[in-house]
Amino acid sequence: MRKIVWILCLTVLISLPAFAQKDKRAQGILDAMSKKYKSLKSYQAAFTYASAGAGANESYKGDLTVKNEKFRLVLGGQEVFTDGKTMSTYIKESNEVNVQDYDQNETSELNPTQIYTIYKRGFDYRFLKEQQQGGRTLEVIELKPNREKSPIASVQISVDKADKSVRNWLIVNKDGKRTTYTITKFTPNANVQDSYFVFDKGKYPGVEVVDLR
Repeated sequence: MRKIVWILCLTVLISLPAFAQKDKRAQGILDAMSKKYKSLKSYQAAFTYASAGAGANESYKGDLTVKNEKFRLVLGGQEVFTDGKTMSTYIKESNEVNVQDYDQNETSELNPTQIYTIYKRGFDYRFLKEQQQGGRTLEVIELKPNREKSPIASVQISVDKADKSVRNWLIVNKDGKRTTYTITKFTPNANVQDSYFVFDKGKYPGVEVVDLR
């Protein structure tokens, strides 16, 4: 579950908070990025995940699909299905799925459907720099949590200056762990059926269902 919790938690950090000095340039970038994503009916994002430091050295490819309050996440041998009412977490190694009630209000910090409004609370932010990457100009924003007990030291989010899409983000923990997410492919308004977000045990022969509801 650790990998899934991290990706959900970190995907949440794609768009974030507000600085004590209220950096107007950073806020403008985040607001424009948030507006872009909230205007989409759905989207799919392929990404790479890498972590290093604090005893961690991992890298995976992942895929995230979001449609309104629904999402499906695939990462490191695990899949999370959410149809807005039920969350099912499938673990390939043990061929097991954990099923539980889903309340987006209770799990907002781990909810990819709300990542573009999370920045309005919990963090301070400032514009860092512009940089070139793959022929694109990226605007880099640094965010820092305004809660002392947060395990996160800082987050750097890189937003495409032209289309306001998120290209990558780096999370640095207080224990020295560095986690990087890089978007490799982004498909806006993807044509995906609602059934895609529901776990179908018929497609997973022999799966053990653990109902936690």
